[in-house]
Amino acid sequence: MPYTPGWDLVGIVDQIGERVSGFELGQTVAAMPISGCYAQYVCLPQRKFIPVPAGLDPAEAVAVVLNYITAYQMLDRSAKVKPGQRVLIHGASGGVGTAFLQLGRLAGVEMYGTCSAQAAEVVKELGATAIDYRNSDFVHEIHRLTGDGVDAVFDGIGGDNLWRSREALREGGRVVVYGFQAKLHGGRMASGAPSGRHPIRESAILGWYILQNWFLPGRKSMVPYSIQWLMRLKPAWFRNDLLTLFDLLQQNKIRPLIAQRLPLCQARHAHELLGSGGVVGKIVLIPNG
Repeated sequence: MPYTPGWDLVGIVDQIGERVSGFELGQTVAAMPISGCYAQYVCLPQRKFIPVPAGLDPAEAVAVVLNYITAYQMLDRSAKVKPGQRVLIHGASGGVGTAFLQLGRLAGVEMYGTCSAQAAEVVKELGATAIDYRNSDFVHEIHRLTGDGVDAVFDGIGGDNLWRSREALREGGRVVVYGFQAKLHGGRMASGAPSGRHPIRESAILGWYILQNWFLPGRKSMVPYSIQWLMRLKPAWFRNDLLTLFDLLQQNKIRPLIAQRLPLCQARHAHELLGSGGVVGKIVLIPNG
């Protein structure tokens, strides 16, 4: 403390610093500073901002920033999926999951998604075969439906679920790993450690899983994905990919699912909803009513 959460934002330029060019007062912009976005006003360096095309719904635009870039980069840059290939998406009804489904359909891939029974209809409408992860074994279902498995699994759960995801792959397939939801319970760290998350320890654990995978048969690979690291190493990719996604949004080729629009003062309630599970799409906080 003091700490202000919030990964991504869309807002209106209110003031411009000296020697800043390329932006105008009143212009709509997007950014992903990773923290500080739960606020009415945010001050960031010029390089962090990306212009948002006129006429877009700000709630839909902000849903694109983190969720759709994550899905887009994992599909295109990590898994390098090709039309006709098969993919499995864990948490297919969530913010990143529904982004995967919309982008996967555009890419012409055959999609399977784990979700709750209540969210199955949404997953089907977005072009995937829904698998109820609570009442069925997703590995068994994948092999029953496909025969030899999928070409890629996108796993945001982590932990021992990675081995289950690996079992769902066909020979030569790839698990793309992001997130550590296996360590969460009710939206909190399952370990109960007062110091919260330990990124170095988590990275070491993930590295151990990847190392073990090398010695297993089947030519199946595990690839880690981190939007934070990719932004640092390849900042041009983030900008280019976001502009591509805004263009798809303008053309109505993608349409983010907004679960709820809540005033900023209900941020705690928003996190409680996410912690309880079952949220379809993205919750958007509105700072100004």
